[in-house]
Amino acid sequence: MPSLELLNQKKEKVGTINLSDAVFGTDVNHALVHQVIKAQLADRRQGTAKTKTKGEIRGGGRKPFKQKGTGNARQGSTRSPLMVGGGQNFGPQPRSYAEKTPKEMMRGALRSALSDRAKASRLIVVDKISFAKPDTQAAKKMLKDVFKLDKTLIVSVADNNVELSIRNLKGMRVLRTEGLNVYDIVKHEWLMITQDAVKVIEARLGAEK
Repeated sequence: MPSLELLNQKKEKVGTINLSDAVFGTDVNHALVHQVIKAQLADRRQGTAKTKTKGEIRGGGRKPFKQKGTGNARQGSTRSPLMVGGGQNFGPQPRSYAEKTPKEMMRGALRSALSDRAKASRLIVVDKISFAKPDTQAAKKMLKDVFKLDKTLIVSVADNNVELSIRNLKGMRVLRTEGLNVYDIVKHEWLMITQDAVKVIEARLGAEK
């Protein structure tokens, strides 16, 4: 069972925390992580790109020039894909890029991503993160000056003051436990989780369902 120092907002050790092997100590399945990230990014695509076909372009109701005697290839419409300003064959059409990913695959990828951060010593667990009011400067002092962090994903339970304080810091992203995802874990160099959030994540990912 991985054991980490439990720190406070001043980076002082206030205890230790034992992490679940089932969540933070599994073998890292890089192929699974890649597959889930690929599906996650595909789901974000709008899929609204569209070109007009010959039948959707106005005009072209009459033959542009006579069939014979011009020296040109015969044409039946100015809206033909062969003509400038005509329709397009096989162009993009609105579609969904979403990929169906089984829930257990997503849970397994999350376990792998969390375990990778723990094994790389890129995981920090704090007893809590709290601000009396939304305060970006206080958040910056804690993360950048005290912890010396950059490109960090912060995971906590719902707290508007924490979210409002951190969201404008460059390279920092704060998520609630229900929004934790593989892409954001991999994208950020560091992962900071509050003690309460660890319990929620272990309850969510620890047992096979």
